Amino acid sequence: MTIHVLIADDHHVVRRGLIFFLQTQKDIEIVGEAKNGLEAVELASKLKPDIVLMDLVMPIMDGIEATAKIKNSNPNIEIMILTSFADQDHVIPAIEAGASGYQLKDIEPDDLVSSIRKLIGGENTLHPKATNMLINRMNQKNPPDDLISALTLREKQVLAEIAKGKSNKEIGAHLNITEKTVKTHVSNIFLKLDVSDRTQAALYAVKNGFVEA
Repeated sequence: MTIHVLIADDHHVVRRGLIFFLQTQKDIEIVGEAKNGLEAVELASKLKPDIVLMDLVMPIMDGIEATAKIKNSNPNIEIMILTSFADQDHVIPAIEAGASGYQLKDIEPDDLVSSIRKLIGGENTLHPKATNMLINRMNQKNPPDDLISALTLREKQVLAEIAKGKSNKEIGAHLNITEKTVKTHVSNIFLKLDVSDRTQAALYAVKNGFVEA
């Protein structure tokens, strides 16, 4: 499967560098590049990429607002933040806007490619600093509760695998159930834990001591 990527960054050299490297990957195709958030929103709507590599600080419209607009109109497009900032004033709003991945620009090129593939495959791709920020945020917003006890045994098994960053296909193979059945369990887990995606489910499991970080 070819992964179609849109790059949004206001620095020409950064865009050129990303394009130069990503074009060497046989399963990745660069479908467009944007130099500000507004262009990113317009191109995402037009080109329908699988994933947007989104800078946060850009002119006209920043990456957080652009992320929210893209996810609102095209929820199936994955957003990976690629930035120099790892503080809570950037991490939290970006994830709340709908970003599923968060990486720093000092990431090794091969690790970036791996993160892109994992995100498309449904795995978690948050930089450790971003993960810690989110766990702290969840601890502040939500006191510990016992929602996990409401899960069935099979749902708990699936949650444990989600927390390991496994895709639905990998979970199905490990638990010897169909991928369709895994999807049903994942949907039930999201509903019972009141979370909206795999990243939040994994963080919830860590926060409440169900699995170790």
